[in-house]
Amino acid sequence: QVQLVESGGGLVQPGGSLRLPCAASGSIVSISAMGWYRQTPAKQRELVATITSGGITDYANSVKGRFTISRDNAKKTVYLQMNGLKPEDTAVYYCKMDVRISFATTWSNRWGQGTQVTVSS
Repeated sequence: QVQLVESGGGLVQPGGSLRLPCAASGSIVSISAMGWYRQTPAKQRELVATITSGGITDYANSVKGRFTISRDNAKKTVYLQMNGLKPEDTAVYYCKMDVRISFATTWSNRWGQGTQVTVSS
């Protein structure tokens, strides 16, 4: 059973920083792309940042220059470093990974359970 677990969320003041790790566990033979998404009650889930297996990154315009995505393949973990946080960054943040559980199976998307980030003074 593959499981993704996010952590690191919490309450932070505007201008502050948080680092979100997301670790995968279970029977995984390979991980391709990893990414972070966020959702609020008023909006659909939106892409925040992605990183390919080769380390190529992509960001939503709203977070460029403030957020940094990185990965540690040995630890099966993706990170989101968030600096210069704004109240509009408040959301539940979800990680996603494209994984293979065996070389005989196809790739599948797996999601974490989400971690709340609240930016408020």
